[in-house]
Amino acid sequence: MKGRREFFVSAFKAACLCTGGGFLANLALKADDNYTLRPPGAEDEARFLSKCIRCGLCVKACPYDTLKLASLLDSPKNGTPFFKAREIPCYLCKDIPCIRECPTDALDKKHLEQGIESLKMGIAIVDSASCVAHWGIQCDACYRACPLIDRALKLELKRNERTAKHAFLLPSVDHEVCVGCGLCELACITEKPAIRVLPREYVLGKAGSHYVKGWDEKDEGRIKNADTSKHFDVKKATNYLNDGEL
Repeated sequence: MKGRREFFVSAFKAACLCTGGGFLANLALKADDNYTLRPPGAEDEARFLSKCIRCGLCVKACPYDTLKLASLLDSPKNGTPFFKAREIPCYLCKDIPCIRECPTDALDKKHLEQGIESLKMGIAIVDSASCVAHWGIQCDACYRACPLIDRALKLELKRNERTAKHAFLLPSVDHEVCVGCGLCELACITEKPAIRVLPREYVLGKAGSHYVKGWDEKDEGRIKNADTSKHFDVKKATNYLNDGEL
């Protein structure tokens, strides 16, 4: 009798584990594994996650309900704040209340002094294949929506070789000025936005310290005191294509 009871207990536990595992697997499949846009002041993801205590005060402070806390169904770490530009973008409040209310400086408070133009939430990227302006249809919805119009987002004039009569007015993003608010993405008229805001680390490359802009005095200053002799290797300087038998 005792053995039978233990069998049913073990079977019940196994059923619970299977059900729980299936539930978690279902959550994993439903979770949005796309990129994440963080609140203003959270440019450094590692720094942000190390300081964020998941209190939700930034979410509460947002007057536009832009921010929300991640759940198990979202790709960001559970309980951390994020936003989706296509749903509700960041409206760039001048007093940046989300940063002001952050108790741990996870949202860098330097932006309270530097202003909204110092924010770097992401960068807008234009998909020329689906942007109707690249087809020759006049559309400047994203351009008009940009709070930093003619600076972060400009319209470039280009000759339409197909008709030889009209000109293209093409949206062009300056990544150094764009703050990643997402207002352009919300305004985009296409079914799926032809302009999207992506995290900066997804978009920007890195040339490396060994490349120098000779026309930039500040950048060129990096090599004034450089000592190249200690890095010189005669063997590496040998023309290896002509070394040895062909």
